[in-house]
Amino acid sequence: MTSQLPLAAAPGVADAQRTPLAASDQRRRAGSRRVDLAYYVFLVPALAAFTLFVVAPAVVGIFYSFTDYAGFGTWSFLGLSNYQALLADPEVRGSYAFTLGFAVVTVVLAQVVALALAIALTSRIRFATGLRTIFVLPLVLSGIVVAYVFSYLFSNTLPAAAAAVGFAPLEQSILGNPDLAWLSIVVVSAWQTIPGAMLVYTAGLSAVPADVYEASSIDGASTWRQFRSITLPLIAGFVLINTVLGVKGYLGAYDVIVGLTNGGPGTETRSVAMTIFSGFTGGDFAYQMGNATVFFVVTVLISVVQLLLTRGRAIRL
Repeated sequence: MTSQLPLAAAPGVADAQRTPLAASDQRRRAGSRRVDLAYYVFLVPALAAFTLFVVAPAVVGIFYSFTDYAGFGTWSFLGLSNYQALLADPEVRGSYAFTLGFAVVTVVLAQVVALALAIALTSRIRFATGLRTIFVLPLVLSGIVVAYVFSYLFSNTLPAAAAAVGFAPLEQSILGNPDLAWLSIVVVSAWQTIPGAMLVYTAGLSAVPADVYEASSIDGASTWRQFRSITLPLIAGFVLINTVLGVKGYLGAYDVIVGLTNGGPGTETRSVAMTIFSGFTGGDFAYQMGNATVFFVVTVLISVVQLLLTRGRAIRL
């Protein structure tokens, strides 16, 4: 009598049974990897518009930075002459020094005030909701409008108030003072950007568990100790993202400066953005394109620093 092996144990039978299933599974996976047509419908026009209106003009501008192009007419190739001239230009160096210094001072002031307001508004105080609405109002105002309003205050109201109380240093408009004009720009820029930072800090403080504060209070921790040892470490990610975004925003300051001082007195408060735009209208197109290229590199470096600082941090707003 001939013995037969069980079907499950027969060589090659199991493989033959699994082969159609494996092939079907592979087809199913291949179909799931197939990209929907709607993806390209939305991607291609946006990518084409970005390339046409952002990437292409940037590449053309960088090319012209190596020429003597004035914005019209003919041009000739100069190589690195424009960049060498930028390094020796005191006006350009002054605009970078002012912009970087202004950005650092303003971001420190804005973050300190925004964090203080956020702590106050997340505490158990009356009218917190109404105050939060009032504090957020600067976000909806145009920068140039805010600058013109504060220009009137610095030129008329503040000197009149200083004269009334006999405070001589402010009896003249600080907008015309080479040593104090930058303070007006810092104050107005911080006033306009504090609400956005405050909202971020409010979200961060709301995410801190109340049990942590209750436990520290039982252990006898003071309010300052709670802030230093609990609040700041737990919202460190929010402080970081606010600081980085603040610096990047202040580097491109333009409308507030135009409305307040227009870069004056002289060129004491002229930012990099103002220097670039003035060159475009003054016949220094290629030269200021070189300046814009350098400024772009600076911005990219700041972005790289941002990526390095935020790597591995889970920030949930």
